[in-house]
Amino acid sequence: MEEGKISPNGNHKKKAIAAFIFAGILILCIIAGFFYVRYKSAHITTDDAFIDGRIHTISSKVQGTIKNIYVNDNQLVRKGDILFEIDSEDYGLRTKEALSGLDAEKAKISEIKYRLQTAKQQFEELKAALGAAKANLELQEANMRQADTDLKRAENLLKEDIIPKEKYEKIKTGYDVTFAQVKAAREELSQVQARLETQKAFIKQVEASIEPQKALAKQKEASLGTAELNLSYTRVIAPADGYVTKKSIEQGNHIQAGQPLMAVVPLDDIWITANYKETQLAKVRVGQKVEIKVDTYTAKKFSGRVESIMAGTGAVFSLFPP
Repeated sequence: MEEGKISPNGNHKKKAIAAFIFAGILILCIIAGFFYVRYKSAHITTDDAFIDGRIHTISSKVQGTIKNIYVNDNQLVRKGDILFEIDSEDYGLRTKEALSGLDAEKAKISEIKYRLQTAKQQFEELKAALGAAKANLELQEANMRQADTDLKRAENLLKEDIIPKEKYEKIKTGYDVTFAQVKAAREELSQVQARLETQKAFIKQVEASIEPQKALAKQKEASLGTAELNLSYTRVIAPADGYVTKKSIEQGNHIQAGQPLMAVVPLDDIWITANYKETQLAKVRVGQKVEIKVDTYTAKKFSGRVESIMAGTGAVFSLFPP
C-alpha cells in the first residue's frame, strides 16, 4: 500500500462507526421522544396562571375625619392591630347623650314603681278604713235601733204621765244624736268606698304606664348600643394577619362609611389560578399533585395539589364574552 492513500477498509470502518453513532442517536431520540410523549400525555402545563388570594378591603363603618394612621403600604400587620383611628369626639358626645337619655327613662320607671307602691299602700289603708267605716255604721245602726226603742217607750210613758217631760226630751235628744251619727257613718262609708274605687282606678292607670315607659327605656337602650357601637367603629382594626396595600388615606382626610381605604392581603392563604383549554382538563382530578414555578423565583419549584376545577370557562363568566 502506498503512503498517502486511504484504504477502502478504513473508509468502510469509519462509515460503520458513523452509522452506529447515528443509529444510537436516533434510538436515543426515539426513546426520549417516547418518554416525552408519555410525559406530555400524563402532564399538562400552562403559562396562563397567576397567584391568587383573599383580599380584605378595609373601610370604615362610620364617616368622619382621619385622626391617626398606624400603618404604611407593604407593612405586616396582625389580626386585631389598629390600622387607623377616626376622630371620636362627636361619637363620644352622642354616646354620653344616649346614656343620659337612658338614665332619665330608667329614673321615670323607678318613679312610676314608687308611685305604684305608694298607691297600693294607700289602697290597703283605704280597705282598712272601709272595714272600720262598715263596723262604725253597724254600731251606729245598733245604737239607732236601741234609741228608737227607748224613744217609743218614753212616748208611751209620757202619755201615761209616768215620766216627766224633761226625761222624755232627754231621750228624744239622744235619739236625734244617734240618728245623726248613723247618717254621718253612712256618708263616711260612701266616701271611703268612692275613694277606694278612685284609688283602684289610679293603680290601674299607673300600672298601665309602666310598659310604655319600659318601651321608651328599651329605645334609649338601643340608641345607646348604637352610639357605643359607632364609637367603637372609630378604631379600625386588621381583620386578619397580612400585608397592607393600596393605602389611600392621609391624616385629616374626611371619609365616608363604606369607602375603600386600604387592603390587607394574607399570605398564608394563597393559591394559583391556572387557565387551561377544556381539552386539557379531561384527565385532571381534584387532589392531583402539581409542580409550580414562579417567575420571581426561577430556580425554585413549589409543590401543590389540585383544589378545585371551575365548572365553566372564563368566557362564560366574563362581563363581555368573546
